[in-house]
Amino acid sequence: MPSTADNGPATAAPAGTAAAAGTERPLPKSIELMWGLAPAGTRGPRRGLSLEQIVDAAIELADEEGFAALSMNKVAERLGFTAMSLYRYVDSKSTLVEIALDRVLGMPPETPSGAPWRAVLHEWAWAEYRVIAKHAGWLSVRMTAPPLGPNNMAWLEAGLSALGQTRVPEPIKMQLVVNLTLFVIGRVRLIAEIDPANPESDGDWDILERVIDPERFPAVTAAMRAQAFEQEDGSWEDLFFEQSLGLLLDGYERLIESYD
Repeated sequence: MPSTADNGPATAAPAGTAAAAGTERPLPKSIELMWGLAPAGTRGPRRGLSLEQIVDAAIELADEEGFAALSMNKVAERLGFTAMSLYRYVDSKSTLVEIALDRVLGMPPETPSGAPWRAVLHEWAWAEYRVIAKHAGWLSVRMTAPPLGPNNMAWLEAGLSALGQTRVPEPIKMQLVVNLTLFVIGRVRLIAEIDPANPESDGDWDILERVIDPERFPAVTAAMRAQAFEQEDGSWEDLFFEQSLGLLLDGYERLIESYD
């Protein structure tokens, strides 16, 4: 899922830096809270309020009214508190968004040990598609860094583990899993924005046929004459996700076979 984090977790630094001298840069507040590393005494207490309640309220608000409507004041109103009360638990809206994005994703599906990698990734992709589609409003969050929460790491672990039985190098495994999740996000965004029940979603192909030059656009003209842009009722997800996912995994299969 998208992330608004501007900083990642502390990493090893080259010689001559502050880290090499024994001082690690502080962890972002969102990382501390998501991973249970926040120092004691930084989370309240406030009777009747908790970090979990705040995050859940933020998710509900964004799901119902869109991410643009999300604010600390509105979250506080839902909970019957003031915005200042929320700052006892999260230091900023950005931190709250980071935590909510990880909470929204949840945990990946459990798969039997030793299951074929393709079956696992197929189920993995569909599970991610469904959960993101359920919270599609969060796709509008601007991504500035990879998500680093525990749920996101669980999904990454599951995807990489599915490829553990192959001989694909670790960097390529990472590329395959990241590419798969980007494919899922792109398809969810498309399907969320185009309503197949709306006649306007079919496009003005009849108008295009009247203005397009077959000599300049021969391939497009051939596709239009073959009604390639048409779709049968109820085939939206199959056409724009299942079939495309199958083609993507076909490519993965050829790549993986090349390492055997």
